[in-house]
Amino acid sequence: MNYTVKKIAEILGGKVIGNRETIINNIGKIEDANIGDISFISNPKYEKFLYTTNASCIVINQDLKLISETNITRILVKDSYVALSKLTELFSVQEIENNSISENSVIDSSSKIGINAHIGHFSIIGKSCSIGKNVKIYNNCIIGRNVIIRDNTIIYSNACIKDNCIIGENNIIHSGAVIGSDGFGFANNGNQLNKIKHLGNVITKRNVEIGANTTIDKASLGSTIIEEGVKLDNLIQIGHSVKIGKHTAIAGLTAIAGSTEIGQNCLIGGQCAITGHIKIGNNVRIAGNSGIGGNIKDNQTVQGIYAFNKQDFQRSYILFKRLPKIVDKIDQIKKDLDNSWDRKQ
Repeated sequence: MNYTVKKIAEILGGKVIGNRETIINNIGKIEDANIGDISFISNPKYEKFLYTTNASCIVINQDLKLISETNITRILVKDSYVALSKLTELFSVQEIENNSISENSVIDSSSKIGINAHIGHFSIIGKSCSIGKNVKIYNNCIIGRNVIIRDNTIIYSNACIKDNCIIGENNIIHSGAVIGSDGFGFANNGNQLNKIKHLGNVITKRNVEIGANTTIDKASLGSTIIEEGVKLDNLIQIGHSVKIGKHTAIAGLTAIAGSTEIGQNCLIGGQCAITGHIKIGNNVRIAGNSGIGGNIKDNQTVQGIYAFNKQDFQRSYILFKRLPKIVDKIDQIKKDLDNSWDRKQ
């Protein structure tokens, strides 16, 4: 695909400085881009490559103050990282050029398949399912009974969506994801654990993305709910009856125990452990490797194995590293005081 710089600038809503007719056919990293590539700068520390890159055009923030002049063609935008998302969409290659339903797929006769849907080789669609228009279900996927998949959703190979789940419009579900498995619930009956049957489902709203090998358990009763615009990384565990608010993003290897509610616009770092039956407010930031054992109010930023205020944690950590020296100093003060007392005696 070839585009002029002028056309790309129109798509990005940016202003061109340089040759508007330069032809662009690819996106490249600024440090190793080639002629014909377009690249971007979102972090000022990469500005040094602006003066050495072979890229034909660079997308940069309009408020970036350049260290020195350059003749490279540039597109000035408000936010170059947002512009990158549009560029990747522009230059992405469609994995499926012509939607089709594979002869090797198994689709129950009671299920309804929307127009222009794609169902890949060896995928299975169970009883009474509703698959929306333009849905893409790649190879080796398993869709259980009574599942609803709304329009324009993409489900990559080897994903599993179990009975009664509802997947919203424009979702992206990556390979190996399991949606609607049983929650981890057992009743302690003396010397054995009796399984609690989980009878609920999982509901994802519009524009949700679920990473590879991420699992979302169905509710014991009712629904596990993933609200609009939520982005889940790879290898995340979402427990039964959890609710995640709009536009929250969660990094990989995080685990959230059952019945916890997470608010809107939260950012949760990787390898966090979040206990069950708590409430995390809106606009909360949780640093990676943190443990959350209680409620968090709106607009808080927390960090730590047992997380608390981030600034307090960082100050405490600095003091903790100095603890041996502090103890030695206290011991020395105590020794000096004892010697002084002995001399007075």
